[in-house]
Amino acid sequence: MPDTDVRTARKAGFHIEWMVFEDTTNFWARRGSEGPLFAFAGHTDVVPAGPLGQWHTPPFKPTAIDGYLHGRGAADMKGSLAAMVVAVERFVEANPDHKGSIGFLITSDEEGPFINGTTRVVDTLMARNELIDMCIVGEPSSTHSVGDVVKNGRRGSITGDLTVKGIQGHVAYPHLARNPVHQAMPALAELCAVNWDNGNDFFPPTSFQIANINSGTGASNVIPGECLVQFNFRFSTESTDEELKRRVHSILDAHGLEYDLKWTLSGQPFLTDAGTLVDAVVAAIEETTHQKPELLTTGGTSDGRFIARWEVRWLSWAR
Repeated sequence: MPDTDVRTARKAGFHIEWMVFEDTTNFWARRGSEGPLFAFAGHTDVVPAGPLGQWHTPPFKPTAIDGYLHGRGAADMKGSLAAMVVAVERFVEANPDHKGSIGFLITSDEEGPFINGTTRVVDTLMARNELIDMCIVGEPSSTHSVGDVVKNGRRGSITGDLTVKGIQGHVAYPHLARNPVHQAMPALAELCAVNWDNGNDFFPPTSFQIANINSGTGASNVIPGECLVQFNFRFSTESTDEELKRRVHSILDAHGLEYDLKWTLSGQPFLTDAGTLVDAVVAAIEETTHQKPELLTTGGTSDGRFIARWEVRWLSWAR
């Protein structure tokens, strides 16, 4: 979090706590000691900028053009952090004796491996029974105009790294080899065709997508010895990660494959379908933008999946 924001938080009466886990620096700030605890969450890290010469402005120097801020992280999500700090500063100035507590949970590991960021802060807060009651994550979620969409939940995400084993050999002697690509294709085609679930009123149907396939030595006359396939599920609350795993293994086994399969669960699905927080945010957006936002659960994941372990009334809101 920028030094100016830290100074602002301290001036507004926040207790500042730096939480450093391995290579990741996190920031937890709280004003007040009583419940309920309302928190803002977000991140300071960004994805790589890519070739600098292809930027029309310096990616790490904020530049205002025609009323828009250009630079890496302007939308995702340093703009949100600035808006949160300014909003809270104004609120505290107008309500110095407000009820409950206000918190900031800021990490620098949302775009990375998400190992030592929000999830470690949440573990620490839960261990000392410092529980967040309501939270807004400032991830950008607008589709066509600011405030047209509020993400009131997210799908689960689980990745499978599949290794189908064959027997390497010369293409001229296929009877002495076993081609793992040929063996994998019917199973992969079946996995792509499965209707995993039909979704529900809040979530679209669970999606299975193959992200990467690698095989072969690079030579045109060698049958490969293994085929590596990486796939991902974005799943609704109609399916569980254990059920999806079981169904995948069942299909692979039915095709007689020799394989290894490693699973990585990135997050469970969660939903905030109604209540005070949703109503307040919808009303605030409608008052400001004169349009009622749509509640959706589509898109990627966010650090909200870690905070949702509290089963809080969670919300991801675009500025």
